[in-house]
Amino acid sequence: MKTKHVSLALAFLVLLSGVAFGQGQGQGQGGGQNRQRVRENLATLRLLRLTQALDLTEEQAAKFFPTINRIEKDKIKIQRDMTADIQKLRQLVAEPAPNEAEIGVRIKSIKDAQRLARQKDDELESHLESSLTTVQKAKYVLFQIEFYRMLEQSLERGRMMRNNSPLAPIKK
Repeated sequence: MKTKHVSLALAFLVLLSGVAFGQGQGQGQGGGQNRQRVRENLATLRLLRLTQALDLTEEQAAKFFPTINRIEKDKIKIQRDMTADIQKLRQLVAEPAPNEAEIGVRIKSIKDAQRLARQKDDELESHLESSLTTVQKAKYVLFQIEFYRMLEQSLERGRMMRNNSPLAPIKK
């Protein structure tokens, strides 16, 4: 069990290094592509870990994977669009004379994207309800809690590593 946690933590560190590299690229095309790749890798990692945690049968996996992949791709697109709207909203409110009509449009767009993301989560939950046994549903709830807790801890470790200054040289 500890080996799985260590390997998952290492996988997160690899993902975090990809995020850091993407951030180092600036806001240009290279950074956006890296962040997109990191999101896709994270979704793939989550799916693989989920398969293990739920001990899915081949039949369940064949039924489950296409739906979750579609939903994850939809959510990535929603998130990408929402991120663009948030950046634009930040620019608009920073202007000396903000355009309130345009701000209203961006607010509506962001709220619509949040609603769509929640609908995608609900669609996944509904699919799980019809596809999993009661024990697998319980394992899914526990998996969600543990996966996001581990992700949060890994992100925090990555932030600490990035923010720490280099250690003093070792004296011989």
